[in-house]
Amino acid sequence: MRKVLVPVDGSAAAHHAVRHIIALTGTCPSIEVVLLNVQPEIDDWSVRRLLKKEEVEAMEECRGGDTLQQYREVLDAAGVRFTPLVEIGPAAEIIARVAREQGCDGIVMGSRGLGAVSSVLLGSVSSRVLEITDLPVTLLK
Repeated sequence: MRKVLVPVDGSAAAHHAVRHIIALTGTCPSIEVVLLNVQPEIDDWSVRRLLKKEEVEAMEECRGGDTLQQYREVLDAAGVRFTPLVEIGPAAEIIARVAREQGCDGIVMGSRGLGAVSSVLLGSVSSRVLEITDLPVTLLK
């Protein structure tokens, strides 16, 4: 893999995915990482009623940037080249789209994120990514 998408959400599994990428750079130092955080759209009517769409999106992007910060520090310390991105919307679909648009050779992600309770009811993001992408996906616990 030359370019890999690593979606992160603050979970332990996402941290393992980042550590896995750092380990891979030992054998393939030219790996480029697209570090992605996907924020769900805020659908709370009381928030949407008080704030403009642009203000809500700015809040979502700010939260995504905060989530990315810990991973940025780890990748910087390891000397891994990366591009940080924050997107808003349905996680699995955005992960697959961004991987395709960024020309990634694969996706490395946690098997369970912070939304474990909802994933039991709705199907996990990782399972959905496996269904909708043609790229190789490495899942880490």
